[in-house]
Amino acid sequence: MNTLIRLELSRALRNRKFLFFSVIYPSVLFLLIAGNADSSTKVPGTGLTVPTYMMVSMASFGALTAVLMGNSERIAKEREGGWVRQLRLTTLPGRGYVLAKTASAAVVSLPSIVIVFAVAAAVKDVTLDAWQWLALTGAIWAGSFVFAALGVAIGYLASGDAVRPITMLTYFGLSMLGGLWMPTTSFPGWLQDIAKWLPTHAYAALGRAIEQSRAPHVQDLAVLVVSFALFAGGAAWLYRKDTLKA
Repeated sequence: MNTLIRLELSRALRNRKFLFFSVIYPSVLFLLIAGNADSSTKVPGTGLTVPTYMMVSMASFGALTAVLMGNSERIAKEREGGWVRQLRLTTLPGRGYVLAKTASAAVVSLPSIVIVFAVAAAVKDVTLDAWQWLALTGAIWAGSFVFAALGVAIGYLASGDAVRPITMLTYFGLSMLGGLWMPTTSFPGWLQDIAKWLPTHAYAALGRAIEQSRAPHVQDLAVLVVSFALFAGGAAWLYRKDTLKA
């Protein structure tokens, strides 16, 4: 399994298009959204400045990109091309393939998070305590596994032709409605009520709780735990179904 993980990492790091969208693109978006914002202007209802608020949003968005886009399309295409079927003939345990995909995506997501933080600190003078930087990095990275499980589920759910539109709809829908591109405080009231129950909203809320030096809301933790259970359970069921079909 370790050999497969190294192979997946090597493939991910050689994919320049994937690296741009998962590692560089979130930092570019941060500069476009928060670059001209006054560092003293605060997002209503949060007490956080626009750069500080958007830093967590774009770091979460970058991690989401790496684990969701990285997993779903590759798994669907490798299933269709027969690669997964070939691996089943080896001594590799069934869970090993899924773990290798998740590990490679998670490793790529970490530079995305760190680069957004570095750009925010260097360009917009975002300052936090050392423990907050470390806690933010750990929370956003660990939280990305919720969406890694979703990526695996989509990869086993969709065919090679259908996986991209399904992934893109899920990706952009969760990003926009979850408030990663703009504060949910700017949404109509009914849309804010929906956003509160989305895993992306809860995901970014963890980071903002750390920035505000407070404990996360129980609802946000519950949404993430339930979402992970649903996504991971769905991925496991679809994996077994695909195995039986093969």
